[in-house]
Amino acid sequence: MARPVIAIVGRPNVGKSTIFNRVIGDRLAIVEDKPGVTRDRLYGTGEWNGKPFSIIDTGGIEIDGEDEILKSVRMQAELAIEEADVIIFMVDAKTGLTHADDEVAQLLFRSRKPVVVAVNKVDNEHRMDEVYEFYGLGFGQPVPVSGSHGLGLGDLLDAATDLLPELEDDGYDDDVIRVALIGRPNVGKSSLVNALLGEDRVIVSNVAGTTRDAIDTPFQRDGQKYVLIDTAGMRKRGKVYETTEKYSVMRAMKAIERADVVLVLINGEEGIIEQDKHIAGYAHEAGKASIFVVNKWDVVDKDDKTMKQFMTKVRDHFLFMQYAPIVFLSALTKSRLHKLLPVVNYVSEQHALRIQTHLLNDVVSDAVAINPPPSDKGKRLRINYVTQVSTKPPTIVCFVNDPELMHFSYERYLENKIRAAFQFDGTPVRIYTRRKSEED
Repeated sequence: MARPVIAIVGRPNVGKSTIFNRVIGDRLAIVEDKPGVTRDRLYGTGEWNGKPFSIIDTGGIEIDGEDEILKSVRMQAELAIEEADVIIFMVDAKTGLTHADDEVAQLLFRSRKPVVVAVNKVDNEHRMDEVYEFYGLGFGQPVPVSGSHGLGLGDLLDAATDLLPELEDDGYDDDVIRVALIGRPNVGKSSLVNALLGEDRVIVSNVAGTTRDAIDTPFQRDGQKYVLIDTAGMRKRGKVYETTEKYSVMRAMKAIERADVVLVLINGEEGIIEQDKHIAGYAHEAGKASIFVVNKWDVVDKDDKTMKQFMTKVRDHFLFMQYAPIVFLSALTKSRLHKLLPVVNYVSEQHALRIQTHLLNDVVSDAVAINPPPSDKGKRLRINYVTQVSTKPPTIVCFVNDPELMHFSYERYLENKIRAAFQFDGTPVRIYTRRKSEED
């Protein structure tokens, strides 16, 4: 299921990115904060009052700007508005209502999307009087916030999430494995779709960026049903000025959210570049089962050591995704193509794996006995019990005496011990730490 989308828009320097980072930062601090994950801060996901959503930060809209970059920022913001289900319109209490705010408001009225006005920089109660003039924008009651102090963020998220549509079922049965293909342009995603289907169902071209949207293609193989979700290539943000490409990245994010398994395609001929890490990070942070697919292996000059050397490079570059298997193939010649779907099936099963509580506690107890948690200022972490609370991805809660004592390195140690016992190949494992209550 694709998450609904919130877009933050407004003129420059009103604090959009500060609010965005507040929303995303809170989420990442709770879900995961591991070294090595490369994050593009323009897109993110969050959850409020049980409602998951994607959120888009946009550049400041300057309606009258003639500079080419300003034009690009404006067009990208318009695309974010088109993609959004709800829009947070940021304005500035210190500056007051400006002509530029009115121009942005006209743009938002034309979109016919639900709008919540957030009046930023209301840092104290004396500024509350400055909020009232923003009623004049015509979007109802403004919400006072302070991005720098985190004030009013809950009220803002209440107002925005109340307007979000319900998650829509994509119509596929539970036994269908949804497979999204992601990667930078021209790595062969559409060619791989066609190779798996055995027919030309998706336009294939050597021109980077031919696929502009996410395309669903259902098929069946050996009794298993799949849906392939092909997406446009994601190009480095700093180099993206063509509006259709910006739109494509938003679509790719939705495709990842809908997927059970994500194929991260790497160009075997060109090797690994920094942008591959950005792209893989989207799948990792979304908690999806993932497989590295090294395509165009047919054109690589190789000997008996080449594959092993390339695997080492993948592991070195993607330290945060050591769990993801690697498949080498050629979509063009279909060499080694038969190896892919069995791995897809396997990681899909691992992604949905649920471990009985007593088995999980046995493994963690043994891990603690072998390597007790280090003490911190005379206090030592005590793990009372653990339980798996959900799947896709497997999510484990450790009930402890003091969550502050759980160091990320010890959490990683426990994850490694759990993986050694139960595999969880191809899928992230989320570990939360909660204080054991008196009732537990």
